[in-house]
Amino acid sequence: MAIGNKKGKGEEGANNIFWTTMSDLLLGLAIIFMTLFVLAMTGFSQTSVHQKQQQLQASKELTEKLKQEDIDAQVNEMTGDIKISDLELFEVNNWNLSPKGKAYLDKLVPIYVNTIFSKSELIDQIENIVIQGHTDSQSFSGLATKDEQFAKNMELSLKRANSVAEYIFKTNFDKKYSADLRQKLVVEGKSFNEPIMVDGKEDFAKSRRVEMKLKVKKWDILQAFGF
Repeated sequence: MAIGNKKGKGEEGANNIFWTTMSDLLLGLAIIFMTLFVLAMTGFSQTSVHQKQQQLQASKELTEKLKQEDIDAQVNEMTGDIKISDLELFEVNNWNLSPKGKAYLDKLVPIYVNTIFSKSELIDQIENIVIQGHTDSQSFSGLATKDEQFAKNMELSLKRANSVAEYIFKTNFDKKYSADLRQKLVVEGKSFNEPIMVDGKEDFAKSRRVEMKLKVKKWDILQAFGF
């Protein structure tokens, strides 16, 4: 006679209730999560759009003011980033600002700082204002390897960026922004890592530059949930 482990109706009913309750719980959690996710993404999108609108407005205003003052600088009207030719700032293979470079920054920096920092909603979303130095990939004499060339160019690009950053505080921008500027200002050297290419070839003159860049804070789901 076969012996089986038969479950009573009461035990089977209890298991069914357990799984039904668990399924409802999981479904409820999934609905809550999806609702929160949609709300978070909606908030994320609204914040991103507003942030970009503020950035575009500042970029447009910055471009117009630089043109009015006849300042030769390449402005990205989407981001407010500025590219400045090394010829405007330095002598060849030198990181000290030339008299021409100082005069140039005396005109540009007050417009840049006063415009960016006057946008209170934008400045709250800016993580850093980055001063980047860039070189071309042409070789220094006496250096044998690509690694040596890279390191030498890194030194030059970093020193040039630092020279610009130091001089910024000597210009006549509105000094009520000094504390915020000190908090956000970052200096970077990029060596020849980001050349400017024209028709598939490096444009050495354009590659040698200093950039002033706005690094905007990135939003994520945890921020949207308030964590």
